[in-house]
Amino acid sequence: MTAETPSFKDMTLAAIQMVSSADPQTNMHSAAQLIQHAADKGAQLVLLPEYFCLMGKQDQDKLAIREADGQGPLQDFLSKQACQHGIWLIGGTIPLESPDNDRIYNSCLVYGPDGSRHARYDKIHLFGFDNGREYFSEADTIKAGWPDTSMPILPCGPVGLSVCYDLRFPELYRAMDGVNLIVVPSAFTYTTGRAHWDVLLKARAIENQCYVLAAAQGGRHDSGRRTWGHSVLIDPWGTPIDALPEGPGVVMGELSMDRLQRVRKALPALEHRTLV
Repeated sequence: MTAETPSFKDMTLAAIQMVSSADPQTNMHSAAQLIQHAADKGAQLVLLPEYFCLMGKQDQDKLAIREADGQGPLQDFLSKQACQHGIWLIGGTIPLESPDNDRIYNSCLVYGPDGSRHARYDKIHLFGFDNGREYFSEADTIKAGWPDTSMPILPCGPVGLSVCYDLRFPELYRAMDGVNLIVVPSAFTYTTGRAHWDVLLKARAIENQCYVLAAAQGGRHDSGRRTWGHSVLIDPWGTPIDALPEGPGVVMGELSMDRLQRVRKALPALEHRTLV
């Protein structure tokens, strides 16, 4: 299927920005309010940020709320929210069981308007960073998913799933042939986000000539960690449509099939590729 397929149509998109706490119930309540706000404004697809359900005081906290694939309060929450509002809901990420007792999969789940699950993507690139002041090693508590570039087909066409640190690896997105929308639920650190977030997101939109919807954590968390925020919707020309610097809220805009096709027709860069 291609972007010119007549059945593909415009969609109203929303990215939820949160400052999640160490309490899952509080976070689900906050997420529900923001989803309600987006749906009331006409959103047809809503994206939650990475770890919308928990930004713990330490990395191991997420192990305590891990769920088996297909069952658990976090997955039930996502399904019920999608069904309640009749929307496509992409559940940022939640921790799902892995074969390792001390590690989880960081999983992005897609639910349809009837509450059924349509896709699962497990984050494949694990963040590591040490500048002498900040230290992160996701591999200590997360098991990398198997490389997967399959794309669920939504009303707007193929949607590419990715999570946070994946954003730095353009080969992942280039393998998403025919993608119309890329989603990037994230919890970028303040340090790396300030330096690279905006340029990386714009690059992914421009090089793939598609929309990019990024939902971020954006503020100071219970652990003291500060996330960058700047949730944004970017069009296929690399132009931001809506953005939110920091704090909880909703970013919204239209995915226009006409805009997508006009950009690809005016500059057929995808057809000019020689290394495939």
